[in-house]
Amino acid sequence: MKRHKTNTNLSLHYNDTYQGLPVMVSKGPFVANHLFELQHLMVSALARHHRIYAIRFDLRLPEDKSTHPIDALTNNVIQRFYASYKKKIQIDRKRAKSVNNRAHGSTVLYAWAREIASRDQQHYHGIVFLNHDAYNSLGTFELGRRNNYNRLVESWASALKIPVEKAAGLVHIPESATYRIDIDDRESQKSFFRRASYICKAATKQYGNGQHGFGCSRC
Repeated sequence: MKRHKTNTNLSLHYNDTYQGLPVMVSKGPFVANHLFELQHLMVSALARHHRIYAIRFDLRLPEDKSTHPIDALTNNVIQRFYASYKKKIQIDRKRAKSVNNRAHGSTVLYAWAREIASRDQQHYHGIVFLNHDAYNSLGTFELGRRNNYNRLVESWASALKIPVEKAAGLVHIPESATYRIDIDDRESQKSFFRRASYICKAATKQYGNGQHGFGCSRC
């Protein structure tokens, strides 16, 4: 493996698979350290819930920099986002339990990548793992509904300290954004990992500015 030119603590991965799981070769090379963390996260999520629901999404900052919170260019914003989202899931599961005592609970495991694209615009690629027995849909992409799409938008609004209406256009749901992954279904794991490997690519990540380019739940 080659070392990353701007961060020698990281190794680059050029192969088309990682630990038997496919990666998006055209987006390589990948940071091997991040692939390891992503795989470990998936395995940990499956150990908690043998069927998991994974969501891939993108988070952008407002183009009007005057509306940014003071710490917008740090990773504090993504930490606030996930703290808010986890709280919303906790509240929703408590509500579901009050209606039906047999309702399933759900942990929230997550990963994110911080990238700088053209025009030095910072953005994040995010992933969340939920219990598939509790959640299996993003829901309608319409503000005001009680669903996972709204939880993502509301959490990003909270992180940026802006109205929900302004945050809606900053949360992007890409194609092939959701996956059901089963502990005994290797194909479902391969399908997800290939798609999710995108956030582990070496390109467009910056180092040496005091901000991590990748982060995930501690398992």
